[in-house]
Formats: sequence, structure tokens, C-alpha cells
Amino acid sequence: MKRILLIVSGGIAAYKALELVRLLSKAGYGVRCVLTPAGEKFVTPMALQALSGEKVYTDLFSLTDESEMGHIELSRSADLVVVAPASADILAKMAAGLAGDLASTLLLATDKRVLVAPAMNVRMWEHPATRANMARLESRGVLVVAPDSGPMACGEFGPGRLAEPPVILAAIEAALGVAGPLSGRHAIVTSGPTHEPIDPVRYIANRSSGKQGHAIAAALAALGARVTLVSGPVSIADPAGVQTLHVETAAQMLAAVEAALPADVAVCAAAVGDWRVATAAQKMKKAGGAPPALQLAENPDILAQLSAPGPLRPRLVVGFAAETEHLAEYAAAKRARKGCDWIVANNVGGTGIMGGEENEVLLLSDEGAQAWPKLSKREVAGLLAEKIGKIFA
Repeated sequence: MKRILLIVSGGIAAYKALELVRLLSKAGYGVRCVLTPAGEKFVTPMALQALSGEKVYTDLFSLTDESEMGHIELSRSADLVVVAPASADILAKMAAGLAGDLASTLLLATDKRVLVAPAMNVRMWEHPATRANMARLESRGVLVVAPDSGPMACGEFGPGRLAEPPVILAAIEAALGVAGPLSGRHAIVTSGPTHEPIDPVRYIANRSSGKQGHAIAAALAALGARVTLVSGPVSIADPAGVQTLHVETAAQMLAAVEAALPADVAVCAAAVGDWRVATAAQKMKKAGGAPPALQLAENPDILAQLSAPGPLRPRLVVGFAAETEHLAEYAAAKRARKGCDWIVANNVGGTGIMGGEENEVLLLSDEGAQAWPKLSKREVAGLLAEKIGKIFA
């Protein structure tokens, strides 16, 4: 039986540690918990002990535990050390190598891999000190489950929410080398917009942020897949554990996708530009009178090419349809026209939808149409990855 040492630090997100312990125990892991003094303000040792079935540790200077060098034994007996939630304070202590309490001491003493799931206010998460601490920890090999974006208990909105317990569980299993349903499979995911140049300084683009495609790539990797993410220009970080290829134009995206074949599954979540422009060699100038006419040519159809029959066609091809009206009708027509297996359709006609944090999708397949409720893009990605995993189980 694999054993997890779970450190629960302070913050309102500490209540999610209870669900994480439940999921770990259900999955057959042994769980020992260490609760920091700040963590005790939000959850109790009794609650963690009831769910884990193990004693909960809180005190570095316990006369009973430390008579046998408890912090050393705790730090060495686990197969993986997990900090969830990981507050800005404990991350700073880890980065500086401090050892003033039980949690920080065993983190310094452990010879096992460490995984952290940060949770804090968005301003704290984005502060240069926290960013520097995270970079230092990652350079030392600490594994990170990135926080979600969304509304927070403090009333602010942005990145810093603790990742959901099932996502943390998947990261724990990946760190332990537990074979997921997509282990040994190769997935290609496209994400973000494409930029089609008009001249050396201007381009045609769209509002895609890449958040949904990047979340899908991370979710597939969490299930064990080897993922190649082909991303257009975005401002978000590359997902951990994923090979990311950066491109700008539709033609470059197609070339990168073709070079990554063969694959078992392809998810075309990118908002690829339909047209490209006959590019001017120099910046176009105003010359008075009518504006210049742009000569448009159709871009390559990446989804249709991946869906076409042939020896390199992935077993499962999933397309996306961003529509502003007649969602089910247009999505069904696109699925038939492209020849893909599934279409994930969403209505982007409202403000704040394309590039936002949430998505409400309609999944079309041979099984019919499934309407999913409004969820975070990470949750949508998790559900889609889970459904893909069942195809290869």
C-alpha cells in the first residue's frame, strides 16, 4: 500500500483537504496528516483522523512523538509528501529552507518527492516573492498542482483557488507512477487563437485565451497520456508535464500537428483563423481615400484533415464549435462536414464567455447530444478527459 503524508496548512481552502483524504482512502492509499497551527483554525485534528483512520500530527516538540525522532520518521516513511493547501507562508518556508515547526521541519528532512497544491489570495499568488519562491521550488523538483481561477472567499477574482481534490488525486497518482486509463497513449491538443499577419505589425485574430485547450491538455496528462499541446499565441503558462509547441498561424499549427502524428486521440480546441491575408512586405500606410482591400485566402482545415480516413487518423478526433446562434444545429452540421467523432459546442455570443473562466458545452457524439451545466474550464476538461479515458479503458 502506498502511503501519503498530507500536510494541511492554513487558509479557507483547508476544508477541501477533508475531501482529498476521503478520496485517497477510497483509492486504497494510507494517509497520515500533519496539521499546521494555522490549519487548525480551519479544520480539526479529529476530522482528519476520522477520515484517515490515522493519528494526526501537530507538534514538533511532542514529548511522545519526538522521543523517537517523529519528524524524521514521518518524513521518510511516506511514498510522497503532499502539501494541500499550500499557503504562501509554507511555500516561503520551503523555498528558504526554514524549519521552525513540524511541517517545515519534515519538509526539510524528507528524502521523498514533494507535491504542493497552492491556495491563496490572487494578490499573494501573483506577488513577485511568491512567484520567485515557486520558481525556486520547481527548480528543486517540487511538483506543483496549479491553482484554479475564480471567485474567492475574500471577494476577489483570479488565480489562487485550490485545485479540486480529484485533480490533486490525479496528480498524486501520476507522481507515484500509477497507470491511468490513458497510460501509453499519445494525445494531440490544439489550443488558443491563430494570428494571421496582414503586414509586419498587424494581424487578424480572435478572442480565444487558450484556457480550455490548455486545461484539456493537463487533464489528459493527469490520466497518463503523453500529450503534445500545439498552442497559438496565449498569455497563460504551459501546462506542467505536457510538451508544448508554440505557433502563430494556422499553417504553422497544421505543420506542428502533422509532425506530432501518429496519435491515439486529437482534441482540436484551438480557435483557428478561417482565413489568411496576402501579407504586405512593409507596414501598410494611410494614403487617404478608401481603406485598402484585404485579399483573403482560406486557411487549411486542421480538424477535417485529422478526421479524414487514413493510416494516421487518430482513433478518436474531437472538434470544438464556438457558435453565436443555433448551437445544436450548427454543431451537428460541423461534425458531419468535418468527419470528426465528437464535437464540443459552446455558445460564445455573450460577453465574457470567450476567454472567460467558465464554459457551458454541448457534447455531440454517436450517443446523441449531452448538455453539460456551466462549469469551470478545468471541470469541463476533467469531464472530457474522463470520457476519453473510457474509450481506451
